[in-house]
Amino acid sequence: MTFYTIGVYGSTENEFFQKLIANNIDTFCDIRQRRGVRGAKYAFVNSNRLQQKLIELDIKYGHILELAPTKEIRELQKEADAQKGELKRDRQELGQVFRIKYINKILKNFDFDSFIEKLDEIGASKVALFCVEERPEACHRSIVTEKLNSQFNYDIVHLRKQLF
Repeated sequence: MTFYTIGVYGSTENEFFQKLIANNIDTFCDIRQRRGVRGAKYAFVNSNRLQQKLIELDIKYGHILELAPTKEIRELQKEADAQKGELKRDRQELGQVFRIKYINKILKNFDFDSFIEKLDEIGASKVALFCVEERPEACHRSIVTEKLNSQFNYDIVHLRKQLF
């Protein structure tokens, strides 16, 4: 099994889904707490539209709420962004306070063995972990994949916007 990460900011609808198709993603794990994005630009990743498109592409969908940061943890990052004068969409990396809280409150309590077992049961081989930030370093999905790599030795591929 290989794990991929994907964000949406900075991608068009076509670019976003093309990344999934080009990498033969068969399982899509939405690790957001709130499965909607404000505004029309990224409406294609709002839960219902996203799930419908994934059905059309024959990609399994799962919402893994247990990997989503809590509102309290998201607020800590929001404060760090404000101190830097940085918008969420422009964030380059997560703050240290966010990382520590996320690891201690979310990752330590998450049952990775059960998660991997369920993925095996459905025949997942190329699994995308999704949240909105373009850069994995600016998103909790990078913390999840660090754990998947260090503890379980899974290969990790970050699907990024192609620069020409």
